[in-house]
Amino acid sequence: MEFKIGDLVTRNSYNNDTVFKIIDINDETAFLKGVTLRLYADSDVLDLSPYDKKEKEIIDQDNRNFKDIKDDIKLDRNEYFYLPGRVLHIDGDKDYLERCLNFYKEYNILAYGIYSKEEDVPNNIRKYLEETNADIVVITGHDAYYKKKGNEQNLNAYRNTENFIKSIKEARKYEKAHDKLIIIAGACQSNYEELIRAGANFASSPKRINIHALDPAIIATMIGLTDKGEDIDLMGILSKTKYGSDGMGGIKTKGTMYVGYPR
Repeated sequence: MEFKIGDLVTRNSYNNDTVFKIIDINDETAFLKGVTLRLYADSDVLDLSPYDKKEKEIIDQDNRNFKDIKDDIKLDRNEYFYLPGRVLHIDGDKDYLERCLNFYKEYNILAYGIYSKEEDVPNNIRKYLEETNADIVVITGHDAYYKKKGNEQNLNAYRNTENFIKSIKEARKYEKAHDKLIIIAGACQSNYEELIRAGANFASSPKRINIHALDPAIIATMIGLTDKGEDIDLMGILSKTKYGSDGMGGIKTKGTMYVGYPR
């Protein structure tokens, strides 16, 4: 079968477990991007099978899997008004950024979205923080762990973990207190321990697995909708992400939402 850019496919050698979109083809190699996972890959075209659903169908179905988050957010809008924490979301992928911004909008979170290559973020993040005065910053995009380049402790074995670390450190120069600026960082297979050590409140990926496109946004939203000064439900929030504590981890953190009366 002849494939073209934009086709949805799965890989036979991986038991067709993930749906990708073809973003480029060079000779017999197809370059792929996950439809719901923050994942880049390449594949011999002979290893690909077509996927018969449309991209919108996949995303709509995927979105329905996260509706239970609303069950955990019960706000008394008859008596009180709410000012959720503001989010600055910096993403190395335009498609995932747009999807995350739509997610924030659904939960009435004020979010500023910036598309930026991962390597450019460290030089600009302070400016972004000063311009937005955000309570929560998400630093994400794409990453990967290449076992052939070294063990899990070797930062040279990761595609973008070092860029995420530099960005976190710059953000912490701007605001040192973990409860005054919540940092959520990382992408697929990132070095979780080093991101936390650099100053992140939440990071990926404890088990070096792929994460869902919305995972950082889910955590940011639930922190943004937790009362300021109140401890978040750490394990509860992680359980709402695609793969739980295998994909995302973090530290106990205060919420960022102000509650006012009367409405």
